[in-house]
Amino acid sequence: MLATINSPQDVKKLALPQLSKLAGEIREFLIKNLSATGGHLAPNLGVVELTLALHYVYNSPEDKLIWDVGHQAYVHKMLTGRMGQFDTLRQYKGLCGYPKRNESEHDVWETGHSSTSLSAAMGMAIARDLKKEKSHVVAIIGDGALTGGMAFEAMNHMGHDGRNVTVILNDNEMSIAPNVGAMHNYLSKIRTNDGYKRAKEEVEYLLKRIPAVGGTMAKIAERLKDGLKYLLVSGILFEELGFTYLGPVDGHDFKALMEAMNQAKQTKGPVLIHVITKKGKGYAPAEDDSDTFHGVGMYKIESGETLKSEGPPSYTSVFGNTITKLAADDKRIVAITAAMPGGTGLKKFAQTFPDRFFDVGIAEQHATTLAAGIATQGLKPVFAVYSTFLQRGYDQLVHDVCRQNLNVVFAIDRAGLVGADGETHQGVFDIAYMRSIPNMTIMMPKDENELQHMLYTATCYDGPVAVRYPRGNGVGVPLDDVYKQLPIGKAEVLREGKGVAILAFGNMVPLAEKAADMLEAEGHKPMLVNARFAKPLDEELLLRLAKEGYHVVTVEEGAVQGGFGSAVLEWYAEHGCHDVVVELMGIPDFYVEHGSVNEQRQEVGLTAEDIAKKAHTLWPAGRKQA
Repeated sequence: MLATINSPQDVKKLALPQLSKLAGEIREFLIKNLSATGGHLAPNLGVVELTLALHYVYNSPEDKLIWDVGHQAYVHKMLTGRMGQFDTLRQYKGLCGYPKRNESEHDVWETGHSSTSLSAAMGMAIARDLKKEKSHVVAIIGDGALTGGMAFEAMNHMGHDGRNVTVILNDNEMSIAPNVGAMHNYLSKIRTNDGYKRAKEEVEYLLKRIPAVGGTMAKIAERLKDGLKYLLVSGILFEELGFTYLGPVDGHDFKALMEAMNQAKQTKGPVLIHVITKKGKGYAPAEDDSDTFHGVGMYKIESGETLKSEGPPSYTSVFGNTITKLAADDKRIVAITAAMPGGTGLKKFAQTFPDRFFDVGIAEQHATTLAAGIATQGLKPVFAVYSTFLQRGYDQLVHDVCRQNLNVVFAIDRAGLVGADGETHQGVFDIAYMRSIPNMTIMMPKDENELQHMLYTATCYDGPVAVRYPRGNGVGVPLDDVYKQLPIGKAEVLREGKGVAILAFGNMVPLAEKAADMLEAEGHKPMLVNARFAKPLDEELLLRLAKEGYHVVTVEEGAVQGGFGSAVLEWYAEHGCHDVVVELMGIPDFYVEHGSVNEQRQEVGLTAEDIAKKAHTLWPAGRKQA
């Protein structure tokens, strides 16, 4: 049956029993295909019936289906003509793992970060009404994403405005890690309260039998219903925000889903449909371990065993082990995550020091200011966060942490190119967005051993400090048993040379070493520098290079504009060193799409060969040839 589905119109032709059969085939397709490509398996297995019901009841793309985060949109992609591309999922020039507007007219909103769907939906509903159109606007948001503050801001606006828009809350009790917080507890109460709907219907039936006696009786009736709500369901948050609440609905029951959606279509004003789903449904390994199978690499279908390549420890695991060891000796250290204890390597810390570990949910703004508040009291908070997600806490970074010059450590994971997750997750902007902030210190290690020492240095430092490190495994160097403090703002000269200096930042050092080898084979001898710090710079070294007649190539896996190389160029301009030629290598001014990291580096010109070629042009003979 799956082979007959090329568009949402094909879904609408099916009867309910056929939809159930199709749901099973979709799960088989996902389990088989993702075992070869990797991807977000568990979230998509959980929304198969929900997605089919959406495309059965609504008319995409006239009706707008807006997916929050987007990692649960694979089924949507399958039903909208992209099934044949799934063997290229998350691969270079292949199918994107998130909604992509230039892929399909059915992808009306692009996303990779959570909690944006409700604001986008409200914007589309306003535009619809201004254009006097009649379409439906539907946002699908998970219970984890609903913990994001932006979602509450949008709900507040929706409830106040009263415009027709539908929110489908996909409640699977999981985001990436188990959900935390008051919203999770509130949804649990609703989820387990079967008596509310029955009691409400009975009271409404009785009220209808009472003859209306003017406004007084109407007010008494409304108060009676309100009292029932407060009696049976604590809070009634959604209705108090101005929504008509429908549910909870079994998210794997086609009939119940369609009834709720059709009811929402007939209801004036904002509606929230509370749908209960099971993450990983239909595949036992994903049901049992939805954390691992949220975003998974290749795996064996029969057992669910993930296929991991042997190699050095990941930077994430080195961070987790190091910060746990440091916390054993330094009682000031506390750790913070925004709903990603596993992804950021903090599970070991959480188990070892549960009273000093804080998971705040998907709330990077709150996490940043929380860290600032903790720091005012003499402790040393470490906020472990992906580079792309720290962007969400930028104002708090500027206003609450750096302005007050507080002792907060930002452990910035996934710094640089991230591979298959693509443009929404590339960690290439943090150098530029942090470098301009007063009081901020930024460092990046050349390998996993230097990461240990940088973390130790950061916990000893007074003031805001960021230690950024890449996704993936280290380079395989031995790990020192004793940590040492690195001098702030001092680079490491790895090779002395003449004429040209290659200043490499962080994970670009190994590539720069290969480039230096290539150049030495040609008879050139560049100086090779592990910059270590993007802020402050090693001014003594920069001055030495100017005095000794060096030209400079800077290399970073970050945005060229405003990055480490820009800082070097600015320093030479400010100090009147106009004879120094500085060539900048980094991420150009465009969004880098998904693929392997090596493919992305080739696309942006960040290979060892590219570095050698750029450096070669700076020698006198190379300049003449150029």
